[in-house]
Amino acid sequence: MRRSAVRGGRSTLSGVNPSERTPADLLRSALAADPARPLVTFYDDATGERVELSVATFSNWVAKTANLLQDDLSAGPGDRLALLLPAHWQTAVWLLACASVGVTAEVGGDPADADVVVSGPDTLDVARACGGERVALALRPLGGRFPEPPEGFVDYAVEVPSHGDRFVPYAPVDPSGIALRVPGDAGGKGLTELTATALVERAAADAERRGLAPGSRLLSGLPYDTWEGLSAGLYAPLAADGSVVLCRNLEKLSAEGLAQRVASERVTDRAV
Repeated sequence: MRRSAVRGGRSTLSGVNPSERTPADLLRSALAADPARPLVTFYDDATGERVELSVATFSNWVAKTANLLQDDLSAGPGDRLALLLPAHWQTAVWLLACASVGVTAEVGGDPADADVVVSGPDTLDVARACGGERVALALRPLGGRFPEPPEGFVDYAVEVPSHGDRFVPYAPVDPSGIALRVPGDAGGKGLTELTATALVERAAADAERRGLAPGSRLLSGLPYDTWEGLSAGLYAPLAADGSVVLCRNLEKLSAEGLAQRVASERVTDRAV
């Protein structure tokens, strides 16, 4: 059944506003509609970490990261970024930062073929194959830095705070450009490659299929290594004016603990 909704002046009917042609457009619309509402709530059940980011806070992180990407790393439309990060709130930030600049985010991509690599602490050796710019994330609570910066890498937590909270791309982002490459299609094989516009349309379709609406809270324990995980863990809730409760290492949580989280976070839908 087609559903329509209006939130903060934004109208949708089986999808998103026609002016929303890139993931960055979706984020701008969310910011204009209700900057204070939660967008990403992150749990790591191996460490006990919980981070909640409002639309405004998430947008600030995206802007800072996009400025870092554009100014310090000299990345621009058409460049390829190998994203070697798990399901994490900072990964979500990088995905939207790439979309803001027009850089193609290649989830799990080959660093040797990339212009930029962004790595977590467990993939640094693989990331060194990149001959371009290298960025490392410690993925510590509260976005903490490495105790010792990895040799040959920019420490994201050290560099990003100094960048501005607003971002303007040097070149307009082409909605028909490739925004995302991720392993696996619907059958779990091959490669999913999406333009910015196709990504938005697919996210909106996924949101409708899941029955997401403005205010929905989707809990996702899926990894970020397939389209399904990325959609549930970021894009579909964003397209629906909803929010995501993103859970890493969810298998460490008991059934009772999961039930308590569902209740306390006012979860309306699950993808686990």
